[in-house]
Amino acid sequence: MLFDTDVLIFAQQGNASAKTAILKAGQRAISVQTLLELLQTNRGKAEHRLIKAFLQDAGFTVLPLTENIGHRAAIYMEEYGPGTGLQAADAIIAATAVETGLPLMSGNAKHFKAIKELHFIRFK
Repeated sequence: MLFDTDVLIFAQQGNASAKTAILKAGQRAISVQTLLELLQTNRGKAEHRLIKAFLQDAGFTVLPLTENIGHRAAIYMEEYGPGTGLQAADAIIAATAVETGLPLMSGNAKHFKAIKELHFIRFK
C-alpha cells in the first residue's frame, strides 16, 4: 500500500483509524514526494528525526522518483490537472502508485478520482 501524506500526518497526531490502516497494510510505502512533504512541515532537526524514526519503526519504504514516474506524472497533469484539483505533488504520488502497482490510500479523493488506472482507497 502506498500512503498519501495526509494519512501519515493523522497517524503522527494520534488518529487511531490512521494507525490501524497503516498496521493492517502488508507492504507500507510512500513516494519520495510524501517524504518531502513531511519534512517540509518540520520545525527543526529534532522533529526531522521523529519523522524518520516514525517511518522506520512502521516499516515504510520510500520509493524514488524514477524517469517513468516523472513521465507519467507529467501526463497526469496534462490530462487531469485543469479543473480537477490535481496538483503536481499529487500527480507524482499517483504516478508512483500506478508505476509500482500499489493501491494508494488517501483522504483526498477529489485530487485523485479522475485518474482511472489508479487503485484508490479512500481513508476516512
